[in-house]
Amino acid sequence: MLVRILVLLYLAGAPALAQTLCQPNASNGCRVRISIKTALGNQAYEWNENEMFLFRATMAFAMRRYYKTETYNVDNIIMCNQTLRVSFWFVVTSPENSTMLIPKADVEKAVRMSRHRINNAFLLTDRTLEFLGIHPTLAAPVNPDTPPWLIVFGVVIGAVFAGIIALLVSSLLQKRRKEKGMMEDGQDEEDRQMKGVENDNVLDGIYNRGFTDDDRFTKL
Repeated sequence: MLVRILVLLYLAGAPALAQTLCQPNASNGCRVRISIKTALGNQAYEWNENEMFLFRATMAFAMRRYYKTETYNVDNIIMCNQTLRVSFWFVVTSPENSTMLIPKADVEKAVRMSRHRINNAFLLTDRTLEFLGIHPTLAAPVNPDTPPWLIVFGVVIGAVFAGIIALLVSSLLQKRRKEKGMMEDGQDEEDRQMKGVENDNVLDGIYNRGFTDDDRFTKL
């Protein structure tokens, strides 16, 4: 009987204790602003008690992950001052002492560590699920497997080899054009000589009067 009385007293005093611990602008409190309509448009869902429970559960998960302990649960996440535009404040209580608040700095670190998981739970992003005053953790820079200097060196060497190959190909083509031109010139010269022979004309050498048909040279 005494146990039941203590439980009832605890349940009756829990809301008052929560209101005392969770207040706007509290030193260890965090404010959240959610824009479901902006993020999802016509597929936006209603923010209700179930969504609030989910938020408390995700924050309990974040605290467990940060402290590497399984002692945090939804009862350690207290929410207050909720507005219709879906904004509210929350605080985190210690699992060992429900009247002691977890420092805001630790809560911020836990949020940063699990920010992506929290966003995914509500189908939102850093811009539509805002932890005011808690900036999202930037993604770590991606280090390429190949060092940048090696990439630049490879590009330079490739350009040099391409230039050498282009120069060799150009020289070879010029040589072939020159040889082809010489062959064509020789063929033209040979054609001219053959044409001269066919027309009984001597193109080169000394003019031999003994083979002429002119009577002035054959008359005795």
